[in-house]
Amino acid sequence: MNSPEDATGSRRPPRSLRGQVRRELEFHLEMKQRELRERGLSESRARREALRAFGDPARIARQCRRASRRRFDPLEWLQMLDSIVHDLRFALVGLRKNPLLATVAVVTLALGIGANTALLSLFDQILVQALPVRAPEELVNLAAPGPKPGSTSCNQAGTCEEVFSYPMFRDLERAPGPFAGLAGHRPFGANLAYRGETIAGSGTLVSGSYFPLLGVRPALGRLLGPDDDVHIGERFVAVLSYGYWQNRLGADPDVLNDTIVINGKPYTIVGVTERGFRGTTLGARPDVFVPLSMRGEISPGWEGFDDRRTYWVYVFGRLRPGVTIEQAAQELNASYSAILADVEAPLQTGMSEATMQRFLARRVLIEPGARGQSFLHEEAREPLVMLVVIAAIVLLIACANIANLLLARGTARSAEMAIRGSLGASRAQLVRQLLAEALVLAAAGGVASLLVARWTLSGLASVLPAYVVQTLTFDLRPGTLAFAGALSLVTGVLFGLYPALHATRAGLAVVLRTEAGRSLGSRFAYRFRRGLVLAQLALSTTLLVTAGLFLQSLNNLARVDLGLHAQNVVAFTVSPSLNGYDSERAHELYRGLEERIATLPGVSGVTASMVPVLAGDTWGITVSVEGIEWDPDRDMDSRFNGVGPGYFVTLGIPLIAGREFTSDDDGKAPKVAIVNEAFTRKFGLGGAGAVGKRIAQGGGPEVELDVEIVGVVRDAKYQDVREEVPPQLFRPYRQMTIPGSLTFYARAERDPDAVMRAIRPLVAEFDPNLPVEDLRTLQQNIDDNLVMDRVIGTISSAFALLATLLAAVGLYGVLAYTVAQRTREIGVRMALGADRRGVRALVLRQVAGMIAVGGTLGLLGAVGLGRAARSLLYGVGGQDPTVLAGSGLALVAVALAAAYVPVRRASRVDPVQALRAE
Repeated sequence: MNSPEDATGSRRPPRSLRGQVRRELEFHLEMKQRELRERGLSESRARREALRAFGDPARIARQCRRASRRRFDPLEWLQMLDSIVHDLRFALVGLRKNPLLATVAVVTLALGIGANTALLSLFDQILVQALPVRAPEELVNLAAPGPKPGSTSCNQAGTCEEVFSYPMFRDLERAPGPFAGLAGHRPFGANLAYRGETIAGSGTLVSGSYFPLLGVRPALGRLLGPDDDVHIGERFVAVLSYGYWQNRLGADPDVLNDTIVINGKPYTIVGVTERGFRGTTLGARPDVFVPLSMRGEISPGWEGFDDRRTYWVYVFGRLRPGVTIEQAAQELNASYSAILADVEAPLQTGMSEATMQRFLARRVLIEPGARGQSFLHEEAREPLVMLVVIAAIVLLIACANIANLLLARGTARSAEMAIRGSLGASRAQLVRQLLAEALVLAAAGGVASLLVARWTLSGLASVLPAYVVQTLTFDLRPGTLAFAGALSLVTGVLFGLYPALHATRAGLAVVLRTEAGRSLGSRFAYRFRRGLVLAQLALSTTLLVTAGLFLQSLNNLARVDLGLHAQNVVAFTVSPSLNGYDSERAHELYRGLEERIATLPGVSGVTASMVPVLAGDTWGITVSVEGIEWDPDRDMDSRFNGVGPGYFVTLGIPLIAGREFTSDDDGKAPKVAIVNEAFTRKFGLGGAGAVGKRIAQGGGPEVELDVEIVGVVRDAKYQDVREEVPPQLFRPYRQMTIPGSLTFYARAERDPDAVMRAIRPLVAEFDPNLPVEDLRTLQQNIDDNLVMDRVIGTISSAFALLATLLAAVGLYGVLAYTVAQRTREIGVRMALGADRRGVRALVLRQVAGMIAVGGTLGLLGAVGLGRAARSLLYGVGGQDPTVLAGSGLALVAVALAAAYVPVRRASRVDPVQALRAE
C-alpha cells in the first residue's frame, strides 16, 4: 500500500495519518464480516474471507511503517549534516575567542576522566573481568570451611578454607552430581631450564579435566587431558604458556616434543596454550602447566596423595545447563557428607566430641567462579572500591566546576542569544549550539584524558611490587578507550545542558529591561552556581579528611616498632631442591653460601631463614608444651620459622634470656628452639622462665617433648607490619629436613648496593644454573608490605589537592561574578558612608556562609567515608579529631586565598564611577 504524502510534501506519512488509515481499514473489515455472517457463514470463516478481501490492518500498518523508514530523503540528511557542522564550527569559533575557559575546562576534564579511566581499568581487571574461556558464567568455585585436622597448605589461589585433600577431590570428581565436570589445580614455584638457560618462574599443577572443562584450545600441539593424569608420578609432560613461549622462546614451533627441565626433572613439551590465557589464578602467571599427579616430582620429598588429612588442592567446576548454585550445593553436599561420615571421620584421632560434630557438619560452599580463584579478589576489593569512589568524587567536582564556568559564560551571552532569537533562531537551535560547545570541550577533555590515564597507570606500575606489575596490564585497552569516550559524552551533556537552557530562556525585551542580562543572570543563576560551589566545597572537604586519615595511617605504619633493624640488610632466596638437589647436597650448599657471603667486604653478619621476614608468607604449626595438658579443643597453634646461626644478632632482634643458635646446632646435636615473648605469654611460660622448658612440634597425648627451649627473644613482626606479633617458635634449619628454599640475609656495614652486586656472581660460583630470587634489601621487603597503604595515601592526597584547587576556582568564580553584579550596590553603600572594611566584611560573610555549609556537609560525608574505610586504616579512627580539624583549617585557608582578589576588588570600587556606569 502506498503511503500518502502529507501537507508539507514529505514522503513519510505522519503517525496520525497512518492511524487514520488503519482505523478506516478496520471499519470496512468489520462491515464485510457482518455481511458475510448474515449470509450464514460462521464467524471464523467470515473473518478469513474478510481478510482475504481487504488484508490485515495491522500487517498493512507495519508495511506502511517499514516503507516510510525505507524512504530516504537526501536533502533532509544533508540539511541535518550541515546543521551539525555549523554547530560545531560555531562552537569552535566561540571557544577560540575564549582560550582560557577552553584550556581550564579541557585540563579539568582530562584530570577527572583520566583518573577514573585508569582506576576503573584496574578495577575491571581485578574485580570484574571474566576468564577468557568458554562460558565463564557457568564456572563455580568450591570451598570446604571448617575443622581440617592435619596439614593445610594454601597460596595465592585462595585461603586455606578453600583447599581439599587429593582423595576428596577425586571422590567428588567421580561422584554423580550437578556438574559437567570438576577440575583441580595448584600454583607452584619453578626453576625452569631450557636449552642452557635457567630462570626462576612459576607453574600450575592441573588435573586432566582442567583444560577440557575450561574450553581452552592449544596454540601449538595439544593440551593436557585425562590420560595425562591417571597414575601418580608417571606422566612427565608439560604445556607451556603462550607468554613464556613467545617472550622466552621466541615463539619457536620446534619446541614440541623437546625437553624442558622443571625443578630438576625433565618434561616433554606437548603443547602451548592459546594466546591470552594466563591460568585461573589472578596474581599467578604460570609459565608451565604440569599434571596434578606430578606434585611429588615437582616438590621433591612431598608425599600426600593418599593422605586425607593433607589439604592442598583448589577445586572448581562447571554447572550443567539449567542447574542453579543452590541446587548444585544441595546435591553435592549429599555425597560430601556421606564421605565425611563413612570415610574421613574414622581417620581422625585425638579429636574431641565437639570438634567431631563440627567436622561432620562441614559443607561445601559453591560460589560464582567466572573470574577464577585468587586471594587478590577479596584483598584488593576494598582499596579499589575506595579509590574508585574518590576518583568519582573528583570527577563530580570537575563537572560542577565546568558547569559553573559555562553558566557564567552563558549568562554573559544571554543578550547575544536573545538577539539571535529575535532574528529567527529557535530556542532548540540555540540550545543545540551551546550544547555543542560543551560536547566539544568534553571530547577534547576525553582525548586528553587518555594521556592522563596512561600517566596514572605508569605511575601506579612504578610503585607497585613486581609480582603485581607482572600480573596486571598497565596499558589502555579497547574497553578503556570506549569507557573514556562514553564518560566524556555523559559529562558533556551533564555539565552543558543546564547552562545552555538558562542562557536561552529569556527574550530580547526581558534582557534589555534587565540591563544586558546582569540582573537576569543573578536572578536565575546565582542560587544554582552557589549550590555548585557548596557541593564542591563539601566534596573537597570529604576528600581532604579521607586523605588525612590515610596519611595518618601511613605515618603510623611507618613508625611501627618492627622489633628488628632492617637498615642495610640484603636479602635473597635460592631454591636448590627445585634444581634436583638432595638433602645432603643442599645442606652443603647452604653452609658454603653462609661462609662465602661472610667473607664479602663490608658484610658484618650472615644468616638465613625458611620463612622470609615480612614478605607475606606464613607457616603455622601445632605445638605441645611442658606443663600444659593436651586438649584437642584448646588453641595450641604457633607461627614457625627455621633459621640459621646468628639469625637474631644479624637482624637486630634482642635476646632476653638464654642463647642464640650456633653452627653446632645441627642434625647431630640435641633439638633446640627459641621462642618469642608472645609465645611465652600464650602458654604461660613466664617470659625468661621459658628457658629449659621442653616442647614438641605436633599435638596429642602421646607426643614426645623432644625439643628444649634455649632462648627467649623480643617480639618482632612476622609476615605483616599491620598484624599483631603472633607467638613464634624458631628452630635451627640445620636440625630439620632440608627446606626446599632458603632466604639469606647479609648485614652490610655501609653500602648494601655493593653487597647486592656481589651476590649473583657468588651464587654462580657454586651453581651457575641456580637462579637468585628476590634479590633486594630487607627495607624494600617492608616497603612492599606497605605498598597498598602508600598507593591509597598518595592517590587520595593527590585527588584531595586537585579537588580543593577546583573548589577554590569555583569559589573564586562565584565571588568575582557576585562582586561584578553588585558593583552598583557596593557603590551606593560606600557613597552612604560604608568604608572598605565594611565592604570586605560584606563579601567575607558570603564566603564564611559557604564555608560553613559546605564544610559541615563535607565533614558529615567524611565521617561516613571514614567508617567505610576503617579496615584500611591503622592506628587511626574514622573520626580522628586532629585530621578533621586540620582539614577544616586547610579548607578555610584555601577559601580565603580564593576570595582574596574578589574581596580586594570589592573594597576598591569607586562610588562615583560605579553610579556613573549605571
